[in-house]
Amino acid sequence: MKKNVEYDLAIAKLADKTHHFAYELDRAFFEQFDQQLIPDGKLHADVTLIKTDRLLTLNFDITGTVRLTCDRSLDEYDQDVNVHEQLLVRYGDRELELDDNVLQITPDTQTLPLAQHMFDYIGLALPMKKLHPRFQNEPDENPESETKLIFTTRQPGDDDDDDEGTDPRWNALRNLN
Repeated sequence: MKKNVEYDLAIAKLADKTHHFAYELDRAFFEQFDQQLIPDGKLHADVTLIKTDRLLTLNFDITGTVRLTCDRSLDEYDQDVNVHEQLLVRYGDRELELDDNVLQITPDTQTLPLAQHMFDYIGLALPMKKLHPRFQNEPDENPESETKLIFTTRQPGDDDDDDEGTDPRWNALRNLN
C-alpha cells in the first residue's frame, strides 16, 4: 500500500470535542491499495470524530458507487455502497488491534491513518456474488441453491404432543404441579 497522508487525521492537534471530516474517495484512493477488487469508485465519506481524554470514537458514513466486474458476464457495472461503521480507539501503553473495530494507540501518537479502515469497510459492504443489475432478478439455475432438508430425526406423522411413546415416569413428573 502506498502511503497517502491525505487520509490521515492529525489527532494530537485536536481539542477534546466533536470534529467532522469529509473525504472524496475516487480512483486515486483505490489505486493506493495493491488489489483488483475495486478498480474505481466515486464515494463520499463523512467521518465524525468524538475525542475525549481516554477514547476516540470515529463514525464512518460512506455512500456512493464502486465499479465492479460481473461474475457472470465479466461486464463492468456500478454497485451502490452505503456504509455506517464505528471505530473505537483507546489509549494504552502500546499499539494493538484489539478487535475489528477497536484499536489501541499510545498517547504520543500524532496521526491516525483512516485509508485502510475506509477501504476495508467498503470491501465488506460489497456482495459476495457480484451480478450485473440485468441478472439480479433472474432465478438461479442451480438446483442445489434451493434450501433442502438434509437430515431429521422426526418421522412423518410425528407430533409434538404425542404421548404414546413417552416413558410413564415423565407423565408422573408432569403432574407434580
